[in-house]
Amino acid sequence: MAVNLNLSVRADVIDINGDTPCKDDIFLVDTNIWLWYTYANLTTDLDAIRLAEINTYLDYLVEADSVGATLTYSGLLMTELASVIERTEWEIYKKDNRKSSLGKKEYRHNLPVERANVVKLVESAWSQVREFAILVDVTVNEQTTDAALKRFQSQTLDGYDLLHLEAISRAGTGQIKVMTDDYDFCT
Repeated sequence: MAVNLNLSVRADVIDINGDTPCKDDIFLVDTNIWLWYTYANLTTDLDAIRLAEINTYLDYLVEADSVGATLTYSGLLMTELASVIERTEWEIYKKDNRKSSLGKKEYRHNLPVERANVVKLVESAWSQVREFAILVDVTVNEQTTDAALKRFQSQTLDGYDLLHLEAISRAGTGQIKVMTDDYDFCT
């Protein structure tokens, strides 16, 4: 399916296909990349072209780590990881068990074995992120949410990403780059 977007690019976009990460680079690694790195079920039904794109990001992540670049994450990432993993496992369960009408809350509350599996997957993913990168601390308080809401007026990002931008802007250490496949960040 072709996507027709009218993007106003207002960021320095680096093509990772031609870039070599450096020791001095500081990256906030976005959710999808962490998900691809830590959670195999997310990529099981993708075509070869998309898998190749994903592997390009994962190779870049590993290369950045190997040269000593600083890889960071926000604590907000855990909520996104948990949501995506739970939704994916719920969809897999429905497909495998021919239960297309099973609601996500029913899945969460009525199937303790499935819930335990989701918890284990989220804990594993989160543990890998924490071992691989360092936390950029962001306090989600009135000041942070007000700043994110102000950004919402001029930057076409979702709520999670608005708060991630606040994490970057408040970190105060060097030029932070966002390692992401999310073209919203270029706006």
